[in-house]
Amino acid sequence: MVGGKLVITETRDGGTSFRIHDRGLPQEPSYDLIYRHALVIDTSGDRLAIGSTTGNLWASGNGGQDWTLLSAHLPPIAALAFAP
Repeated sequence: MVGGKLVITETRDGGTSFRIHDRGLPQEPSYDLIYRHALVIDTSGDRLAIGSTTGNLWASGNGGQDWTLLSAHLPPIAALAFAP
């Protein structure tokens, strides 16, 4: 983690450039690790959720621009999915 804070990075050009999203995510020091399968995006691309190995769960309703902590007391999260 750069600077000890949790951020979400977004690319729309195949990795040439990235935008950082961190509103609502923990700032330094953060010890949250997000596995690949613990990030889920719905089919519209608007709703996202991430879960960390420290049991924190966040959701975004605006494509990752802003995040809300849903729970900070879960067991380690290795995978997430939206219900159909």
